[in-house]
Amino acid sequence: MGDAARSKNKVQASAEQALRDVVADGQTLAVGGFGLCGIPEALIAALRDSGVKGLTVISNNAGVDGFGLGLLLETRQIKKMISSYVGENKEFERQFLSGELELEFNPQGTLAERLRAGGAGIPAFFTRTGYGTVVAEGKETREFDGHHYVMETALKADVSLVKAWKADKSGNLVFRKTARNFNPAVAMAGKVCIAEVEEVVEVGAIDPDHVHLPGIYVDAIVHNPNPEKRIEQRTVRAA
Repeated sequence: MGDAARSKNKVQASAEQALRDVVADGQTLAVGGFGLCGIPEALIAALRDSGVKGLTVISNNAGVDGFGLGLLLETRQIKKMISSYVGENKEFERQFLSGELELEFNPQGTLAERLRAGGAGIPAFFTRTGYGTVVAEGKETREFDGHHYVMETALKADVSLVKAWKADKSGNLVFRKTARNFNPAVAMAGKVCIAEVEEVVEVGAIDPDHVHLPGIYVDAIVHNPNPEKRIEQRTVRAA
């Protein structure tokens, strides 16, 4: 790695600073996480505080009431969700059923592949998932080798917000266990990517073989050493 690359420090002073002059009304945002696992908590809170509205948000789910993307639903900053699972959020349900919130449902694997395609520069792909159901309504279908497929288009975002465990100052990311989930695909699908991380190290401190997402995809880093990591439904055995 050259000296210029080593000197590129992408760490921002705060989540608010990282979003300043980046987010705007009417944008499409992609947000990492699965349930509440691997969500960029500080960035979501800063997005709420920014006051931007009319957002289309691509995310596997919509958080829960009062946490995660649920914060943005409470403030009516989201006009449309492109999601797979939204069953944990009563406010989401209320807004959708009352016609206040647009929703584009996707099978979970299709959502992941649409994001991956967006990051890879693939405009569309065919999948058997959803053929013959409401998921396929209004979409092109084709037959290949005796099977019917639905054409799904790629998803791209103006801004991607992701959560990783560790980053070096050039933005090379390491995710921890299942918190990796949608985050790499979300990062690659955005024109601008901001990563929230628990630990920041110097360039060279991460073994190249351990990098899950290269820093070329990351534009800014926000250090949040003590995220809440709330659990959606905590279940324990009786004593």
